[in-house]
Amino acid sequence: MIPDPSALSPPVRRKPLLAVLLAPLFMALIAVSVINVGLTAIGEGLEADTGSLQWVISGYALAFGVLLVPAGRAGDATGRRRMFVIGVGIFTLGSLLSGFAPTVETLNLARILQGIGSGLLNPQTVALIQQHFRGQDRARAFALLATTVAVATAVGPVIGGALIQILGTDWGWRWMFLMNAPIGVIAIIGALRFIPDDRVRGRGRPDLDPVGTVLLCAAILGIMLPFLERGMSSLIWLTFPAGLVVLGLWWRWEQRYKRRERTPMVDTAIFSNRAFRNGILIVSVYFLGATSVWIIVPLYLQMHLDHTAFEASLMGVPSSIAAAVSSQISGRYVLTFGRRMVIVGFAVAFAGLAGTALLTVFVDSGAIAFWWLAAPLMLMGLSQGMTISPNQTLTLNSVDPRFGGVAGGILQLGQRTGAAIGTAMIPGIIFSLTEGGHAWLEAFIIALTLIMVLTLAAMGVSFADRAREKAGKGAL
Repeated sequence: MIPDPSALSPPVRRKPLLAVLLAPLFMALIAVSVINVGLTAIGEGLEADTGSLQWVISGYALAFGVLLVPAGRAGDATGRRRMFVIGVGIFTLGSLLSGFAPTVETLNLARILQGIGSGLLNPQTVALIQQHFRGQDRARAFALLATTVAVATAVGPVIGGALIQILGTDWGWRWMFLMNAPIGVIAIIGALRFIPDDRVRGRGRPDLDPVGTVLLCAAILGIMLPFLERGMSSLIWLTFPAGLVVLGLWWRWEQRYKRRERTPMVDTAIFSNRAFRNGILIVSVYFLGATSVWIIVPLYLQMHLDHTAFEASLMGVPSSIAAAVSSQISGRYVLTFGRRMVIVGFAVAFAGLAGTALLTVFVDSGAIAFWWLAAPLMLMGLSQGMTISPNQTLTLNSVDPRFGGVAGGILQLGQRTGAAIGTAMIPGIIFSLTEGGHAWLEAFIIALTLIMVLTLAAMGVSFADRAREKAGKGAL
């Protein structure tokens, strides 16, 4: 059995603790959002082809996604502070190696190292918030986490563009990675000071279910790989059904492991918790569509309307600001309004998508300037603050904090899988339509319509969970 971490931890100073948890998260998110701006400069500086450059993104994403649930389980069983510090240390090392990489092959290995570090530290962040914050304090902590996500997403491309502008194409992209080093060192020092030492002592070697860990990692790798490696042979799609088969084997193994009175990596009974199950489904479907907006809008502006990458990147800034503000407001009221807040958030997202589709018609004809699109897209940011953080709070409130690492890892895995599939599928639909003779405007509106359908699907699950809330069944 996993001990209750709250019983092992003395009272903590919550404000510095939260700062320590969010600083490396900000650093890891910057590493994701900044990279698209730097790909061209990296290609020129390292003389890399497009296939190698794709691994700069894919290697990080795969390593990150594969480790989320196993890292959460390891933190729950052996101590979250230790796993957090290890994750930050590996990420910082990967950042240094990335900044000084002499070849693209070295850079890709360093990026995988960054992904490993990020995958180790992210579940601990969620679990430590679960462990040390309660009630409204927890809701506010998750709201601040969502604000951190929004700010990092907004400023990442701007920082990257500024570094390249000031330092040039060679050292500019390198400092995108090197700037993480001092943040990582400070975060490690802060973690050792402000996160209580929660290592489990005197209980023998913890049961980390190595077979279950390997099976789940292989399943996630197989499922995600074809969506991240879009330029490879079509045979790579065979890994998707293979991944699903391995996922089934993992499920059977975990149940068998529990029947043998061992501690599985994931107790599959957690999925019988309706609140938890609905929360994962909601965020997975939402990320399947919503994350693609910030790919197809720049594609439309740059490839069809011939705007610059910098102009396209600015379109997301008002949305990120709106997300940061709405996350804070939502954190205050999520426990009062429950799923109703998430439902309203999806309605706002639908309005933003519909408004974007409508205004695009006038932008395409030249009747209005392209920057008018920032207004409906800002509604997408507003909805983000009303959906992601409240959904996380409501979903994890139904889970015992002892299993917060695993639960947080599963929730983030749902986000990452939905985003990986969506960002491959929806831009792919646009390219297929435009290459098939359809106009860019038509293809863009079709893609937005599909995202609207996915938003309504996520809203439908939210209505179902609202019915569970009203029935007074709690977490069951």
